Amino acid sequence: MILTTERMFVMIQIRPVSDLRNKFPEIEELVIREGQPVFLTKNGYGSMVVLSLDKYAELTDNIELKLDEADKEAQSTDIRYTHDEVFSRVRTRINDKR
Repeated sequence: MILTTERMFVMIQIRPVSDLRNKFPEIEELVIREGQPVFLTKNGYGSMVVLSLDKYAELTDNIELKLDEADKEAQSTDIRYTHDEVFSRVRTRINDKR
């Protein structure tokens, strides 16, 4: 599979999980130096994804900030929303962007 970004094509790296042991330097090169995730399979099925710490931080840092904001908001008000109310709002926002 090929992903396209603004100026380049990136080949998605899908490897058997055994490559993690047998070809670690090669996977490390892709993950750290090239910034690409490597998708690992076991018995032909997706098993895990290997990411660099920097890429993982890019994906999760904003989530941590938003959760901290939500905690502060929860401490400052007694208003609470049900699961259905929250996900209804999320779906509405997603559909409005389309």
